[in-house]
Amino acid sequence: MTSVRDETNDPGALVTRFIENIEQSRFTAAMDLVSDDCEYDNVPFTKVFGKEAIVSVLSEFLAASTRVEWLVHHQVSSGDMHHGVVMNERTDRFEIDDRWIELDIAGLFVVSEGKIALWRDYFDSESFTKALATK
Repeated sequence: MTSVRDETNDPGALVTRFIENIEQSRFTAAMDLVSDDCEYDNVPFTKVFGKEAIVSVLSEFLAASTRVEWLVHHQVSSGDMHHGVVMNERTDRFEIDDRWIELDIAGLFVVSEGKIALWRDYFDSESFTKALATK
């Protein structure tokens, strides 16, 4: 017998919605899914706290992208919307100046009280810097 997960109580479904909002240029809707004091740890570069700081870090880069795709290859979750953990392996793709920049990511999300309270992305900063510089 297979079990069906209740998406209203599934932290993985919340993270999937978050990613879909980013991809569809609904950044405000994505930020509605994070807590006011969310910790965003962009591991090789910076750690910030709060929605405003996340918007400050990401808005310019996302605005420069004509298209965004976050391809989730694997995702696992545990817990519920009260306290859950989601991990995914993905390729984040950004179309900038008519070319795609790709970045392999390992992401960790902690969901607390129905919101993303911690978002941590691990990736190779050297590969990212080289991809940005390549014309």
